[in-house]
Amino acid sequence: MNYFTRALMGASALSLLATGAMAEKITIATVNNGDMVRMQKLTDDFTAKNPGIELEWVTLEENILRQRVTTDIATKGGQYDVMTIGTYEVPIWAKQDWLVSLNDLPASYDMDDLLPAIRGGLTVGGELYAAPFYGESSMVMYRKDLMEKAGLEMPDAPTWDFIGKAARAMTDKDNEIYGVCLRGKAGWGENMALLTATANSFGAKWFDMDWKPQFDGDAWKNTLNFYIDLMNDAGPPGASSNGFNENLSLFQSGKCGMWIDATVAASFVTNPKDSQVADKVGFALAPDNGLGKRGNWLWAWSLAIPAGTQKQDAAKKFVEWATSKEYLALVAENEGWANVPPGTRTSLYENPEYAKIPFAKMTLDSINSADPNNPTVDPVPYVGVQFVAIPEFQGIATSVGQQFSAALAGTVSVDDALASAQSLTEREMKRAGYIK
Repeated sequence: MNYFTRALMGASALSLLATGAMAEKITIATVNNGDMVRMQKLTDDFTAKNPGIELEWVTLEENILRQRVTTDIATKGGQYDVMTIGTYEVPIWAKQDWLVSLNDLPASYDMDDLLPAIRGGLTVGGELYAAPFYGESSMVMYRKDLMEKAGLEMPDAPTWDFIGKAARAMTDKDNEIYGVCLRGKAGWGENMALLTATANSFGAKWFDMDWKPQFDGDAWKNTLNFYIDLMNDAGPPGASSNGFNENLSLFQSGKCGMWIDATVAASFVTNPKDSQVADKVGFALAPDNGLGKRGNWLWAWSLAIPAGTQKQDAAKKFVEWATSKEYLALVAENEGWANVPPGTRTSLYENPEYAKIPFAKMTLDSINSADPNNPTVDPVPYVGVQFVAIPEFQGIATSVGQQFSAALAGTVSVDDALASAQSLTEREMKRAGYIK
């Protein structure tokens, strides 16, 4: 080997070392659900296109993820460069200047393709602060055979009156068939997601424009009475302990005539491997009361960049890749269209292959009918459909949810539950300085 050859090989080795040394590692905190686990398996596509960026994953259960990322971002800990957060956190954290604006993503990202309702929930002051990975609303899933047996036909956009009539007509308690299954388990993300969204359609709201709690009004009383009467007449026993998973199991085993819950459940109830009624399920919009608001919620798991990161450019490249049209096509190619993350882009719902999925259109219509910036019939000072985007909401709503779950169980009256909800919410809002 002559001198020039050795010199050339040495220079090449130094060049490779320099390239390796320049590789930037970004740490991504994410939730351990199926869509996110799938994303990690597909990231070879990202690293092939971005050889200067390495990815480190921190994958956590939802409650632990929330705790860790909230602590890190509030203390400017800098542990994570990309965080998976929900629609609840985005407006709160953006107002604290804790998140990096994503408005400068390249034109090829096509921000205008994001579904308006989902994008609206992630936007503060005209700036997008998180990119949606998947989105959901809620809708009616129902047994077409039981509806026909009851001599009724489900409208695409039913009223609560129709739901009540149909639920009672489909109920056959002797054969363990219950006309409706609804969440009763206490929690800000369990029964209060359902009841807050339902209350919106009854003209209720959490707070007036002066942040005064509104549980002492007729609209909340009408909401809670309707819900409890309906569940007593047509719901399953022990409903105050039932959340999403319990009702999913009841529906899949053929015991529910209707289930009003997350649009993401549609793929579970129509999967013949898991559902005994897979070929009998129909879909409709969440009900309304003729007041201009439907009783459906809005949620997205999204990727955001904390303001404390030192690797903002690399983090943006990852967020762009993971929430792009190209990523959806990558999942479809590897896993099939049914496994593509739903609820984020208009172009997905315009795709003729995706349109063949039986619940695709109703999912889109449900998402589009929710408006996080105008969630209630009357004006309110907050954003959020099934939640109020203030830091205090998680604690307050969980306590209120316990009161409403107790009312469903029959251990307290509706009036007492509402009085307790009013009292505890007023106390916490005074403590937090919203009201005097």
